[in-house]
Order: sequence, then structure tokens, then C-alpha cells
Amino acid sequence: MIREARPIKTQLAIIGTGLGGLAAGIFAKDMGINTAQIGHTGAITFTTGYFDLLGSLMDKQFADPWKGLAVLKKQLPKHPLANISQDDIHKALNLFNKNINKMGIGYCEPGNSNIQALLPSGVCKPTISVPLTMLAGVKAKESQAPTLIIDFKGLQGFSAIEFVTNLKSLWPSLKAERLPFPNMDSGQQIFAEVMAQALEVPNNRQRLADVIKPLLGNAEYLGLPAILGIHKPDLVHGHMEELLGIKVFEIPTMPPSVPGMRLRELFEQMFADNSFILIPQHKVEKIELNNDGAKLCFTDPFGDVEISSQATILATGRFLSGGLKAEQHGIFETLLNIPVTQPDGRDNWYQEKYFDPRGHKINQAGVEVDINFRPLNAKGEPINHRLFAAGTILAHQDWVRQRCGAGVSISTAYQAVKCAANILI
Repeated sequence: MIREARPIKTQLAIIGTGLGGLAAGIFAKDMGINTAQIGHTGAITFTTGYFDLLGSLMDKQFADPWKGLAVLKKQLPKHPLANISQDDIHKALNLFNKNINKMGIGYCEPGNSNIQALLPSGVCKPTISVPLTMLAGVKAKESQAPTLIIDFKGLQGFSAIEFVTNLKSLWPSLKAERLPFPNMDSGQQIFAEVMAQALEVPNNRQRLADVIKPLLGNAEYLGLPAILGIHKPDLVHGHMEELLGIKVFEIPTMPPSVPGMRLRELFEQMFADNSFILIPQHKVEKIELNNDGAKLCFTDPFGDVEISSQATILATGRFLSGGLKAEQHGIFETLLNIPVTQPDGRDNWYQEKYFDPRGHKINQAGVEVDINFRPLNAKGEPINHRLFAAGTILAHQDWVRQRCGAGVSISTAYQAVKCAANILI
């Protein structure tokens, strides 16, 4: 029996729901573009919640990421950020930040300097914007204020003792404590997301504050693993500060992390309306390109679905998200088999030394695009004038080493949506 597919018609289709896809969705919605977006969970839950612009290049760290971009343009002219004006990068970051704040998660405004944000192991990373629930930690470290760091029995992925040990020489007034989490003190493993959900209940926040208060001593700040709610974290954070009478900050845990879950949940709950169709936890199975746009096919629990779009943005990410796949004979783009720029042979994927300042060539593999962010074929020509690409699937960037993941994802999404908007009817 032949099943008839349910049709959906839209101006723009976005494939991917990671940070690049999320940003593209925000910009499309802001521009009033009728949009359908589809993607599985992706790698967004593996993020710290920090938004990096550019932190380093060839092991040189940048206090000013904007000056760093000028260096990047000279040293890596094919890097995705090298082909976007600083004015457009400013606009993209500010618009993204404004919308995330409006949707319900507070972030500090991207400024002219990198912030030294705290990581779970007790080291810092340069980033341009952090959640407001984490900002006090940056200030506490800068002032070396007396600070108590707490972890919980049974929680994996964050150790207060490790954090304090690694920072003690730079922050002498740090102290560590380990506590049982209220109603989760059986000795079994507990999970950050479960703790975060528990703290969305005011009575649980009161119980936790009652356990912490006797340990504060002269502490002016309290650092917790990132567990202050998945929904409305700013409200949970504010209430904990009120209960404890001191400044409280979160520290990201090892992934999957609550800050990433917050972004995913925010996206899935706040976005869908009459002009924006969001189809989470699904994957495009086939795509057909034509002169009028594209036809995207997938199956949901109710049957086959067919999305017809005038323009399409590919934001499927890299290996973890499934946008790229590494096999014995090379690296492949998984949906359209778009040519992937990559090292010549597996022997050249990695440098001999793991911490080689040049990085590993495989990390710069990806899809080539033109100035309008249209993927190119083997001849260097656009595959389709209505197909665009954004995010970490793009070639010539090493977002982990360069601390530029959010910068690449958000800025290229902004450009791709702008270019797509120019051809929409």
C-alpha cells in the first residue's frame, strides 16, 4: 500500500537543532520568515552554556576577541569568521543575546573583552558571554573573594575538591565541601538534570539552603554545579541568593550539562507558532533539491511527512551531531553527500603530538561555501542557489581549539538566513 505523505509548505527549512540551527531559527523568526525546522537533539546538551566568539589562535589567547578577528583574517583567510564583517558579527551576537534573554534565560551582553569563565576542572576559558547564573563566579575569581564551592554525594562530572585544588594558588580563599542533596542521599548516583528539576520547587530550594547555611562561614560567594533549574533558572538563582544572603554562581558540569538542556528546552517550548513549525527529535531522511527550492522527507509516528521549502539551511553540525561521518576512506557529509574539504589520507588527520599548537587537520574538515554561504560542489560551484549552510559543519575552523564555536554558529547562521531571505518570495 502506498502511503500519501502529509505536505508542509514553507519559505525556509532549517535542518539541525544545535546551536547553529537554534540561531538560524531565531534570526528567521526575527525577520518574519515562515519557517519549518527539523532536527534531533544534536550536541547542544554538550555545551557549557558559554558563548565563545574567539579565544585563541595558535595557542595565543585573546583578551580582545575583536582584535583577534583581525589576526584571524590575516592568518586564516578561509575561516568562516574571516568572511563576515565585524559589524555583522556584532549584530548577530547582539540579536541572538537579546532574543535568548527575552525567551527566558539571562545572558550578559557581549562586550569588547573576553570573560575568563570557570570550567568544572578548575581552569578558565575565554568567552564573550555567560549566563547570568554564572556571572558572579567570574567576579568572585577576579576579586579573589572568600568563596565556598560545594558538590554533592553521588554527583558525577563535578568535584569541588578538584576545582579548589586547581585554582587554590590563584584564589587562596577558596574552600570545598561535599553535601548530600536533600531527598537524594541514598548513596546512589544522582544526575544534574534531576537535581535541577527538583530545585524548580521552592520547598526544595529552602531545604538545600538550610543544609548550606551552617557551612558558609565568612564566604562572600557560593559556587554550585549547574543545577539551578532547567526552566526559569534566573528565578531559581535569585531565590537561592535571597535564602542564603550571599552571591551564588553556577559552574558547568561535564556534559551532558544542564545549561545545554536549558537552551534545548527553551527552543522547543518557546518557538513553535503559526509561522514557525518546529519538529524536534526527528531527522531528515531524504532531501531533493530543485530550481524552486527543496523537498525534505521524513517519517513521524503518524506517517510520512514532506516539507516543500523555497530555501534550505543545512546546520547539521559535525561528527557528534551526525552532519559529518568519518569512515575508513574519508570524511563524508551525511545528507546530500556534499564534498568535504579534508586532509589527504587518514595518516594526515592528526599531528604526531596531541597538543600540537597547529591543531589536528581533521578538526578543520567540513563543507566549503561561497560568500553567500551556499555549499560548493567539487568544481567550486554552488550545488543549488537555494541551499545554504551554517555552523560547525563549515570547513577551515577548529572551534574547540580556537574557542569560537558559538561565534561561528551564530554569525554564519545570521549570514545564511540573510542570504536566504534575499531569494524568498
